[in-house]
Amino acid sequence: MSQYAVILICSGIIPLILSLWPPLGIYRHWKALVVSLGSVIAVFGTWDIYAVSRGHWFFDPDGVFPFRFINLPLEEALFFVVIPFCCIFTWEAVIYLTKRIPFQSNSTGDTRA
Repeated sequence: MSQYAVILICSGIIPLILSLWPPLGIYRHWKALVVSLGSVIAVFGTWDIYAVSRGHWFFDPDGVFPFRFINLPLEEALFFVVIPFCCIFTWEAVIYLTKRIPFQSNSTGDTRA
C-alpha cells in the first residue's frame, strides 16, 4: 500500500465512521455534501491537473500507486474527496457539540477559569 493511501485512510476513517452516527446525521445532507465536494474537486482538482501537466510538481512513484486519473495519482484524486469531507465532518461535529454542551458566560470580565 502506498504511503499516501495510508495517510488518507488514517485521516478519513474516523470521520467516515462517525458521520454515520444518527444524532450527527451528516448522511441526511448528502446533496449538500456532494455539491461541496464537487466544488472542491472542480476548482482545486483542475488547478492540480494543470500544475502537474506544467511540471510545477510531481509525485514520487515510490509513494503512490501507479494508477493515474487524468494524470494524477489515484491518491491525489482521492485527496480532494477525503480531506474536504474531514473538514465538513469537523464543522458539523463542532456545531453539534456546541448546541449540546452548556457554556458558562463570565459576565465579570475575569478570564480566569
